Amino acid sequence: MGGRPMTALNLVMFPAKHLDMGLLKEILRGGHDKAAEAGAALVGGHSVDDEEPKYGLCVNGSVHPDRVITNAGSKPGDALVLTKPIGSGVLFNAVRSGRFGFAELEREVLPTVASLNAAAMATALDFRLHASTDVTGFGIAGHLFEIASGSKATVRLDYSSLPVYPGALEMYRKGEGTGSNLQNRAMVADSMTLRASLSSPEEQILFDPQTSGGLLLSVAADDADDLAQALGAAGVAVATRIAEVVEGPARLEIV
Repeated sequence: MGGRPMTALNLVMFPAKHLDMGLLKEILRGGHDKAAEAGAALVGGHSVDDEEPKYGLCVNGSVHPDRVITNAGSKPGDALVLTKPIGSGVLFNAVRSGRFGFAELEREVLPTVASLNAAAMATALDFRLHASTDVTGFGIAGHLFEIASGSKATVRLDYSSLPVYPGALEMYRKGEGTGSNLQNRAMVADSMTLRASLSSPEEQILFDPQTSGGLLLSVAADDADDLAQALGAAGVAVATRIAEVVEGPARLEIV
């Protein structure tokens, strides 16, 4: 964390015989626009004819050696600030199954999912930022434990402070899920203490895998409120203090 992207290569797998090539054009346009927004030059790419569409970018960048932010530098007394809601995994699946409307996803979720984390990181670097990670496929519990494990400390999550996308909990209540929740739960099961009284859907949101999730930013506790304000001023839609780092073994506590 803390780097600046410079160049990007398209990596494309696309079923050209089964899907309209116009779809590929729009995918590539989206990748180009986001790379440009991030300040990177799109310098080419590679494509393969495949059975299902896949798309990504191989990115090169630079970072000052004194400003490399890892997930292993949190200190007891730190607070953790989250910069996007959680729950995108179950919502994407619910759109596919017809339980959640695409129009609602497009209105309530996709603008945040599509936003870059660049402004959040640039803002955080002006503070005493000790550690950071993005919240992606391991879910919020997995990535909080990632910080706990890397920093050899206990992370205590205040469940009531978690920002959740509209509709996500309701989808879990209706029986929707993802293919990653069980594995994500298993990954932290031996290192997590659940003290909060949660329903099954409320627990599931802890393990929901994110697509283009926000950042977890670990800063000195007396910087946390100022950081949240600065993030809001920088246009970051969500800036919520959700957890604290305390002395103890590498564990995750949910309270």
